[in-house]
Amino acid sequence: MKKVIVSACLLGENCKYNGGNNYCSEVIKYIQGREVIPVCPEVLAGLGTPRTPIEIRDGKVYDKNGVCVDAAICGAVKSILDSIEPTEIECAILKSRSPTCGVKQIHDGTFSGTLIDGMGTLARALSDAGIKVVDSEDV
Repeated sequence: MKKVIVSACLLGENCKYNGGNNYCSEVIKYIQGREVIPVCPEVLAGLGTPRTPIEIRDGKVYDKNGVCVDAAICGAVKSILDSIEPTEIECAILKSRSPTCGVKQIHDGTFSGTLIDGMGTLARALSDAGIKVVDSEDV
C-alpha cells in the first residue's frame, strides 16, 4: 500500500506557529484507509510550538525577528526525505501557503501577509524527489 505524507496540522495536531492547527475534514476523508506519514518540518527543526513566524526571503528561511533558521529547516527537510522511500509514496498533501509546506504560494518574506507564487522548502524537496505534492485546498 502506498503511503501519504500529510502536514501534521491538517490532521489536527497543534503544531502551527500560533499553537493551533489547520484540521481539514476533506484531507481526513481522503486519507481514510491509507497509511499516513504526518510531518511538521518546523517542529522537527526544533522551532517549537508556538513559535515566531517564519518566511522565505532571498531563498533562505528567516523568522520574523530576522534570525536565519534556514539550516534548521533544511536539516528537518533532509531528515524527512531520508526517512521515506519515494517509490512508496502516493502523494504529499501539504498546508497551503506555509514556508515549508506551501505548494502553490508562500508569503513573500516581508511578514506583511503578501503572497507570491512559490513552494515551501519541504514541498520543493518532495517535488524534486519525484513525489506528487498536493495543496490541501485542492483535496
